Amino acid sequence: MKSWLEFLSEQAITGIDLIALLVILIGTIEVAVGIIRLAFGTHSHQFMRDVWLRYARWLVAGLTFQLAADIIETSISSSWETIARVGAIAVIRTFLNYFLDRDLIEVRTRQREKPHSPET
Repeated sequence: MKSWLEFLSEQAITGIDLIALLVILIGTIEVAVGIIRLAFGTHSHQFMRDVWLRYARWLVAGLTFQLAADIIETSISSSWETIARVGAIAVIRTFLNYFLDRDLIEVRTRQREKPHSPET
């Protein structure tokens, strides 16, 4: 029974990591296209802020998936060294996620409070 659960958990970890990779890759491609459009077009500062805000959302989503995979990995780990390594990675990802999310909330709040002027 235990080996079956370990196998299933390992497959879930691989699948969730793949989803995280795809989410981050899609977000990175989107921001690269936005930067290229900005370089060759006449877009406002607001356009660039929107591009980076969307990228931050993609990164938060990717980090959330990676954290889920880390949690599953700790549940099947048998050594304290592996648990400590995965735990440290999970803490780092949690902090990154927290600060990205906080920055997103700040930007949204500023956008709602600040009237859009023509030069932005």
